[in-house]
Amino acid sequence: MVTYVSAETAPLRNTGSIRLYGPEGFAGMHRAGRLVAECLDALVDIVRPGLATQAIDDFVRDFANDHGALPATLNYRGYTKYTCTSINHVVCHGIPNEKPLREGDIVNIDVTLIVDGWHGDASRMYGVGPVKRAAERLVDVTYESLLRGIGAVRPGNTTGDIGAAIQTYVEGERCSVVQDFCGHGLGQLFHDAPNILHYGRPGTGVELRPGMIFTIEPMVNLGRPHVKVLSDGWTAVTRDRSLSAQFEHSVGVTDTGCEIFTLSPKGLDKPPIIAA
Repeated sequence: MVTYVSAETAPLRNTGSIRLYGPEGFAGMHRAGRLVAECLDALVDIVRPGLATQAIDDFVRDFANDHGALPATLNYRGYTKYTCTSINHVVCHGIPNEKPLREGDIVNIDVTLIVDGWHGDASRMYGVGPVKRAAERLVDVTYESLLRGIGAVRPGNTTGDIGAAIQTYVEGERCSVVQDFCGHGLGQLFHDAPNILHYGRPGTGVELRPGMIFTIEPMVNLGRPHVKVLSDGWTAVTRDRSLSAQFEHSVGVTDTGCEIFTLSPKGLDKPPIIAA
């Protein structure tokens, strides 16, 4: 049975109950979300052929330090980096390293920063120079699926409505939704209840109520949906080596719909992707 609790009185750990935040929580999430969005905006001018993903990680480290924020991923369950960089057929949790990006790559950069105890969490796709038309189309489909998922967020709807909106659109575009990973509750915890599946049936799952805060972060494959995790314990890749893309926003349920905490101040929520 699903239980809803006031975030003001709930213990600061994942108990399985769904926290409902008030105006103070939404204000904190807007601060954290905006800083993450500003970081992702700044990366638009940095991502280029020849750049090592470790340099992206270094940039996020310096950005966090310069703005008095903490990177949520550093030392999280043993993870040693400030961000995740997932290239081409890497679905998520790609670990930054010294290997340079190549022209034609697509890369997801996932940043979570803690500001005054609040977690801002978002990711975007970046094209590394001109990319193939199939990659550009995959990025477009994935971003549109995120918008459709967000469009289903309103009181009285369910998490299944979010998943169904995403899955119906993606499969109609002859792509597939990864089912091994999901969105999650967010706020003063990095990962909290409920899980937000990116597939499902309308009217099923958890009822959405004002005050809920969570991420929506569909991962979409050009081929089949199946993934595997590599021996490093983090990097998830498509089993058929097909391209994968992901976009993520942090949102909060309001009385009439939802607020997006991680909107780009520069309108770069989907960075320009140049087709070859």
